[in-house]
Amino acid sequence: MKYKTILISVIALLAGCNNKNVNSAFLPGSFGYDVELIRSHHELIILKGGQGKSVVAVSPAWQGRVMTSSLSGPEGKSLGWINHELIRSGRTEKQIHAFGGEDRFWLGPEGGQFSIYFKPGVPFTFENWFVPDEIDTEPFEIVNSTSSEVNFRKKLNLLNYSNNRFDLLVERKVKLLDKKGVSRVLGLSASDLDLVAYETVNTITNMGDHEWTKETGMLSIWILGMFQPSPTTTVVIPFISGSDTDFGARVNDSYFGKIPEERLKVEEDVLFFLADGKMRGRIGISARRAQPFMGAYNEETNLMTIVNFTHDRENSEYVNSMWALQEDPFSGDVINSYNDGPLEDGSQMGPFFELESSSPAAGLAPGSSLTHVHRTIHLTGDKAILDSISQKVLAVSLAEVYAAF
Repeated sequence: MKYKTILISVIALLAGCNNKNVNSAFLPGSFGYDVELIRSHHELIILKGGQGKSVVAVSPAWQGRVMTSSLSGPEGKSLGWINHELIRSGRTEKQIHAFGGEDRFWLGPEGGQFSIYFKPGVPFTFENWFVPDEIDTEPFEIVNSTSSEVNFRKKLNLLNYSNNRFDLLVERKVKLLDKKGVSRVLGLSASDLDLVAYETVNTITNMGDHEWTKETGMLSIWILGMFQPSPTTTVVIPFISGSDTDFGARVNDSYFGKIPEERLKVEEDVLFFLADGKMRGRIGISARRAQPFMGAYNEETNLMTIVNFTHDRENSEYVNSMWALQEDPFSGDVINSYNDGPLEDGSQMGPFFELESSSPAAGLAPGSSLTHVHRTIHLTGDKAILDSISQKVLAVSLAEVYAAF
């Protein structure tokens, strides 16, 4: 095993050396390597925890996006998925610049009559889908920053599919969480674990002269995190139990077609979703079912990722992002998870998997605001402690996660 590890490291190093666009002192796959790559194109802000071990890289140029993080400084493993090929190329894309990142700011809905990703009147087909520049390529302004926190703002002007205009201000804060903060979120002590954690506080304010309503369309805050997949990584999402009649379907897996049972297991109050980056699939949890936590566990590396977000159980109106004109445009999902895989032509953007959360639909009068908080926590260490966290937060033991696939 020792010689195999050395061989893999040497091969990775040679691969990095053979790339004329990268001249890094760090091994590919490390936090330092990814930071140097991105910094060769634009500024990055590095947030640091105690003794510099917990580090988070934030990109002002890409909407205050958290690009990646590490438990153990620059030499540690880079935990976010980064699109190295696209960043190196510097090319301009027509529909989306999929740079990657652990926490990116988007707005919903993606599809339907109030979509901001399709121009008015066009068919809901891929060639007509475009991410607005304001949340794709335009930078966010830095308001202020410290060693553990950075604040951004950006004014946006958007048009939806129904030809209604939205003028809004986005304010976004990225803040590193220490072990005490993580323990408060989890409800259990994390003091004996290695971790890196942060939260993004995202606020939108209606700066226009008309109210956002069901008739004109409403926006929502949509946070998406892209992570490294593996054959031993399983997404775990707890949800509210109960009959389909009373609470609706336990999971929406109709985005890209039915997901095979060997990749998605749905029980009474929890689901398991294989995050191996080998087959495209997307799932969603509705407002009546959603809990404020989801997570993923990599059995091989003993890495647990927990996502926590603000969730208003009393509000059932969430934008519907299905690519069609909709009978009910405000019956969308609170939670989504996506596993990447090859397209029909064999090409693939990733591989990666995603953990996503959304705010309720923002029915905002002029001058009013809505805030959505999304927290990402990476943990490793004693398996007994991780098991306790899994049971409390995700409602399943690690043994149940192991046995899922």
